[in-house]
Amino acid sequence: MSKRQAIKVFGLIGRNVDYSWSPLIHNTAFQALGLPSIYTIFNIAAPELVGNALTGARALGIAGFNVTIPYKKTVVPFLDELSPEAQAIGAVNTIVNDNGRLTGHNTDIAGFAAPLLPMAEQIHGKPVCIFGNGGAALAAVEAFRLHFHPSSVRLMVRNLEKAEAMLEGYAHRELVEPCLTAELDTPDGERLLGECCVIVNATPIGTAGRSDAIQSVVPARRKLLHEGQIVYDMVYNPLETPLLAEARAAGAETISGIEMLIGQAARSFSIWTGQEMPVDTVRKTVLDEIEISVNV
Repeated sequence: MSKRQAIKVFGLIGRNVDYSWSPLIHNTAFQALGLPSIYTIFNIAAPELVGNALTGARALGIAGFNVTIPYKKTVVPFLDELSPEAQAIGAVNTIVNDNGRLTGHNTDIAGFAAPLLPMAEQIHGKPVCIFGNGGAALAAVEAFRLHFHPSSVRLMVRNLEKAEAMLEGYAHRELVEPCLTAELDTPDGERLLGECCVIVNATPIGTAGRSDAIQSVVPARRKLLHEGQIVYDMVYNPLETPLLAEARAAGAETISGIEMLIGQAARSFSIWTGQEMPVDTVRKTVLDEIEISVNV
């Protein structure tokens, strides 16, 4: 009698994240490679339940997790070890369960960098700009530092106190220049943005289904984007956000958040399985599914 192989369980820890494409991404990859694994969603209602969830995961032998909003920092105290990347920014988006020992990784950094790597020479030594003050923004800051060496990272925020809170404990604080988004309505703010080689949206603004779905982090009335810039939106639903549409119209190069989504997932997949994700197959499946959902 042949020995049946137990199915490994992986999942996404978050809150109200049923919309996530991560199950489709990872289950497509598992199926393509014939791996006996399954990926699902674990919605955790409140931060105080995260520790209980991870204790349960140890006991049940759940093989690994991704972590998303709003728990990327919350999970850290409950882990046994952090990778250097996760340690650098104090945020985790991938967890490995090795016989009850939980190790946290951050694949957002490499996932963010992946689609920009062909433009590394273009970015080197120039200022870049990131809108946002959360874990995704800090992952982008670290990715720029590690892979692209910009002259500075201009962090566009509505509240400087929140920016400082995000940067607390970050070892390379000197690289980051917090700026208020309100300044974009001034000539100096226009210059600050116009000088930037790359502009990144690390906020959820522009996400389908939100009240600000039709908005852009860059005020369209100011025509602040221009040819020669790279505009990168971490929002992946819709594929063409208001920011990317505005950037394309201005002649800028654009990068959709789907590239970061798949990039970080591919790194998580490799950490869990030791195999390379079949990225082309995954991308086609996700894009086909997005097209179906848009046309329904």
